[in-house]
Amino acid sequence: MDLRQFRYFVQIVESGSLAKASRQLSIVQPALSQQIAKLEEDIGRPLLVRSSRGVTPTPNGTALYHHAKFVLRQVDQAVVIARKEKSALSGCVKLGLAPTTNCQLGLPLMRHIRQCMPGVSINVIEGMSVHLQHMAQIGELDLAILFHPKAASEMEFEPLLEEDLFVILPADSPLVPPMKKSLSLEEIASLPLIVPSTDRGLRRCITAEFSHANVPLNAVAEIDSLPLLMRCLADGMGVTIKPMAAIHSWREPEYWRVLPIADAQMKRTSLLYSLPEKKLSPCASVVRDELYLLIRELIGSGSWQGARLLGPEPAFVQSPHLEADEVN
Repeated sequence: MDLRQFRYFVQIVESGSLAKASRQLSIVQPALSQQIAKLEEDIGRPLLVRSSRGVTPTPNGTALYHHAKFVLRQVDQAVVIARKEKSALSGCVKLGLAPTTNCQLGLPLMRHIRQCMPGVSINVIEGMSVHLQHMAQIGELDLAILFHPKAASEMEFEPLLEEDLFVILPADSPLVPPMKKSLSLEEIASLPLIVPSTDRGLRRCITAEFSHANVPLNAVAEIDSLPLLMRCLADGMGVTIKPMAAIHSWREPEYWRVLPIADAQMKRTSLLYSLPEKKLSPCASVVRDELYLLIRELIGSGSWQGARLLGPEPAFVQSPHLEADEVN
């Protein structure tokens, strides 16, 4: 298979018929059909369902369509970058990040942009996910990393990464014996636990795991401010459950103790949202791709601990279709 076949296939799916696609591509229909047949043969699966009303993609065809769109966009972007140095790009890009994500990503991103694209001004807006979702919905953000697949219906998103949740407390805290390497839900329930408020996705995730295990969740406080939460932990008020990125919010990472949860798999999924391609500026498009590459580098180098990329090369999809749990 080659890029030409990808372009042909994408055009067919978007046109809804071979005849319309052949006119858009300026290629005769028999030759187009031959190329698609070759593509289906190479993949070993049918990609299109043909009927009197046109063509629609099969489930395999839909998957190929999204990934082909991503590959073609990357190729087109590579050509743009090759023709124009990234350092020559200019403009302002508004990026929304939740506090824990910003703790891990904000500084490396700013360094990277300043070094590679000095003409680009990044406006990083930190906020709770509900606030960022509202900004995204009314078009005030170019890019955002959010945690719900229906956060902004007017934007496109791609699954980005998955983070494990841990019990976090000061390294010298007497609340947990030094020899403990992990904690069960029952052991966590016996500790003074500080959690987000009940309307937050992360709180719902925590509550669901405790409920599933039939373990009572007795929070001693509810705090939505990450800086205040970490200061309360440092003051000896309790423990919390967060992604490991939270330890970069205050004091050195060595100050904190991070313990896995032994009998539950609590995770947070992050999605990279962007304006649709027609509305996304060339500057924001390059920043989006650089953002993904930077995250891949941070995870691969071990700098972003407790996180995994979701797929080798995620493809942008339209908002309502991916099903995932909301974890903020």
